Amino acid sequence: MGGPNLEVFKFSLYLFIPIYALVHFGDPQWYRNSVLPYKEKLFPPEKRLLQQLPTDQKSLQEELARIKNERLARRAAKEEEERKKV
Repeated sequence: MGGPNLEVFKFSLYLFIPIYALVHFGDPQWYRNSVLPYKEKLFPPEKRLLQQLPTDQKSLQEELARIKNERLARRAAKEEEERKKV
């Protein structure tokens, strides 16, 4: 079979790969450079999050109208920007 050299090699592989992963991915600099920019792309910024949820029908309708108006304004700005490019 493999012999003791193979067993020593496998043991060192099983031991050092997790240690290397912990050292590499546990580095705060790596986290700042790799994870935080992706988090900002994935989740909306705090100012866009709704902190107080509407509890009655009227405030819910107002919030939905506000969201719809923001979306329409963004769409209009995007279309205007595309017209300027062409």
